[in-house]
Amino acid sequence: MPVCSDHCAEKPKTDHPMDRMREIVWLMRKIIQGEELYTKELNKQYLVSAPQLSSVLALYEHGPLPPSQLAKYIMVNSSTVTGIIDRLEQKGYVERSRNSPDRRIIMITLTEKGRELARNAPPPFQKKIVEGPKKLPDRELEQIVQSLTRIAYMLDVHDLEIE
Repeated sequence: MPVCSDHCAEKPKTDHPMDRMREIVWLMRKIIQGEELYTKELNKQYLVSAPQLSSVLALYEHGPLPPSQLAKYIMVNSSTVTGIIDRLEQKGYVERSRNSPDRRIIMITLTEKGRELARNAPPPFQKKIVEGPKKLPDRELEQIVQSLTRIAYMLDVHDLEIE
């Protein structure tokens, strides 16, 4: 399966190294722009950010979770998830509770408003990134991982913490 089929016809391909570099930059910008457009539309239509929606969907799928587990599901740092939970709580989508015998353990639970959002909101852009490659053979997936890893190292972003 080719990486770029007929829908990429507007971008001519050549074998000149400089043209290949422009193509790489163009494709990376297109991916980033797609995520930015998704985030703007999400914020405009539902008044939530992509990480907030990912949190709501994780809670909808897995039930009440402690913040540390929620952070793992949405792939952010535990410190980042605290701010996300704060904003979701202010908007009435989640609530914090201490139901376990150990009162230090906080659980995050969806409210009815949060469940409504989960039922009606579009899937997060991240889901497209996860679901799309599942259709590819293992060999192609490995090539993508190797290429993206090389790009992350070339851009010196390989050890940045994801927020």
